[in-house]
Amino acid sequence: MSEVKDGKTTRPYHSRVRAESAQRTRRLVVAAATELFVARGYAATSLADVAAEAGVARPTAAAAFGSKAALLRQVLDEALAGDDEPVPVAQRPWYRPVWEAPDQAAVLDAYAQVCTLIGERAAGVFEAVRRAADGSPEVAQTWETLLRNRRIGAGMVVERLRTFPEPLRQGADVERSIDELWFYNDPAHYGSLVLRCGWSPGSFRRWLGDRMRQVLLVDPA
Repeated sequence: MSEVKDGKTTRPYHSRVRAESAQRTRRLVVAAATELFVARGYAATSLADVAAEAGVARPTAAAAFGSKAALLRQVLDEALAGDDEPVPVAQRPWYRPVWEAPDQAAVLDAYAQVCTLIGERAAGVFEAVRRAADGSPEVAQTWETLLRNRRIGAGMVVERLRTFPEPLRQGADVERSIDELWFYNDPAHYGSLVLRCGWSPGSFRRWLGDRMRQVLLVDPA
């Protein structure tokens, strides 16, 4: 809204440079927090630690996110999505093959690729949240939200599978199918097999696609 002062019209000050600087600061803080939460753990990392790693003042880091718990949620969101744009995971270009796949097997292969991408970005962060959940009610709530969202994602894929004429292995028991896919979309599997056991991401993706097809789809006659 414009204001009139001394006969002259003035406008609220807005600086694109300032906005871009604030965005760069947020990205530095998120990157630093991601590294420290994974390496040290959430409880052992303070906002002062994050600020020092990011090269900014502690009040700057605190002002950008409000609290360490809010910063953790931002770290999770960006690890899942790959950036800070407000676009749901299921609407991302790299998720599109799930919706465009021509048959059930291709849907699950595409979803295995999605889970691999998310595992690459988020397995360490998920583990940091899981470990911190016992000691913080706020983090415990975040962990429960992660579990629910993973199940919602599994449900979306199962519904996509049901758009094809072929039945699922569990038949009309849709909840059982969601249970099984929810088990396999856990980034902890990527953490165990790739980060700990040394599998390549490609090997993991193929293994995951095989397992998903085995438990969800009817064997062809």
